[in-house]
This record gives sequence, structure tokens and C-alpha cells, in this order.
Amino acid sequence: MLNPADVDRIVFGCGNFGGIGSSPHLRSAGDSEEKALRLLDHARRVGIRRFDTANTYGGGASEIILGKWLKAQGGSFVDGAQIATKVGNPNGCPPGETPLSATQIGYHLDQSLSRLGVARIDLYYIHEFDRVTPLEETLEAFSRAAESGKIDRFGISNSSIADARTVLDFASPALASRFEYLQNEYSLLATADANALIPWCAENGLRYTAFSPLAGGFLTGKYRPGEPPPSGSRFAEAPEVCGPYSSEQAFAAIDQLKGRSESRGQTMAEAALRFVLDTPGVDGLIIAPRRIEHFAGLGLGPAGS
Repeated sequence: MLNPADVDRIVFGCGNFGGIGSSPHLRSAGDSEEKALRLLDHARRVGIRRFDTANTYGGGASEIILGKWLKAQGGSFVDGAQIATKVGNPNGCPPGETPLSATQIGYHLDQSLSRLGVARIDLYYIHEFDRVTPLEETLEAFSRAAESGKIDRFGISNSSIADARTVLDFASPALASRFEYLQNEYSLLATADANALIPWCAENGLRYTAFSPLAGGFLTGKYRPGEPPPSGSRFAEAPEVCGPYSSEQAFAAIDQLKGRSESRGQTMAEAALRFVLDTPGVDGLIIAPRRIEHFAGLGLGPAGS
């Protein structure tokens, strides 16, 4: 079981609500509103108070569902929670525009505030850099958003040390003081950030948050080499996303994790989360369970809760 301090470091990811991530062709594969609301209720029951979404998840459905749920929780809960969303995914950008232009940021920020039903977004991420919009324009739009009270803190995602350094170099002192988070993929099967980026974040006051700590479900042990993935699973619905995890080397690492977790009386999923949480410099991680029973398998509450 994870302890209360661990739970405080866990973020509930809403990327499966209304679709799988931002891809338009995966909208039919996402969780329904009814299912998503049940999952959010259970997340609150096990003590989770941090939630992560994006303007393009489910084509906007994720923010709408999360906003509906937040409205039902009451002001005191919302005031004590952390709500994070993002801007900058190409799937949310119309032809002829760039995802991180001032116009697009202003439009999508207002859309996110409306969908979430909040006056201010606690944590606003650059989802990914579009490499076309001048960074000065993007950061100026973020500055205006902060000055107007629409965002509190901000972060960057799918990024490198060079990206973070550039943001610090170009941001005004007032905006730089709000730059607190960097969110990247990190797991037992994706450790590229361990040697340089994670330590750099810790040294420079950035809170590193890991997404996909279960490597798309591979670290739960539900996929086996040479066998078709279970119907409705992420690997079955989005094989192009999970392909890198299905190598011979990856399955060897999964087998080693299975042995270690069994010797410690843990589920594979809990052991995989423990690997991420115990990595020096990692501030938190994002989980996205799609069934109530998955919470117990992650060490969040007793089985059958």
C-alpha cells in the first residue's frame, strides 16, 4: 500500500475521458462520462487531490467532464485541489494557425476556464513546443494570463533541458517565478530522463512529474509476447503508441519486475509506481486507471474498495 505522503505525489490523469489522449481517431475508445465520474469519485475517496487534463483530450470532453465533477464537489474541495490543464497540442489548432500563438493561447485558455468551471487554472502547461511560434510570443501570452489572474503556475511537457533553459532565459522575472513544473514520460521502460533532466530539474527548482509510469499498461503484466492484447486495452486501441514497449528487451525487464514484485508481496503496478516515486528528483507521477479495481492494484486502497 502507498502511504499518505505517496498519495500526495500522485496526480489523477483524465486523458482517457472522451477519447484516448488528443488523437481524433481514438475518440470512440475513451471512457464515457458516467464511467469517468465514477473514477473521479473513487480518486477522491483514496485521497487524490491533483488532477491533470488538456484542452485537446477527447476533443475537449475531458475538461468538460472534469469540470462537471468539480462543480459537484463543493468549493472547499476545489480550493484545496490542484487542477492542471494544457495548451499547444496540434490537434487543437485550426489550419493556418500555430498551436502556441498568442491568439490560440488566449482562445483555448478561455475555453478551458469555461469547461472546467474555474476562475483560475492552478497549473497551465505548454503541452508541446510547436517550434514555429516565437517563444517570446508564447511567454508573453502566458504573462498576460498570469497578470489577469487566469493562471497561477505554469509548466512545460514533452520537453528537454534545452527547452527549460530557454524558457528561463526568455521569461520575465515575474513569469519565471511561476515556472514550477516539467512533465515528461518516465517509467521502468522509459528512463532517458534519469541521468540528466531529472537531476537538472531538482537543482533548478522545477518539480518533475512523470506521465505513463506504467508504460501504457505494460508494467502491469497484462501484455505477453506473441499474444494478442486484450480487447479494449490501450495496446489494442493504439498500438502505434505502445509499440516501443513490446520489444524483447522490454519484456525481459517486465519479467524481472514481476519477480521482484512477487518477492515483496506487491502487485507489478505498485512496484512500477514505487520505482518512479523512489527515483531521486521525481516530484510526482500521473496515473490513469480505467477501472475502480485498478486503484487497489496500484496500492491505492484495499482490494474490493
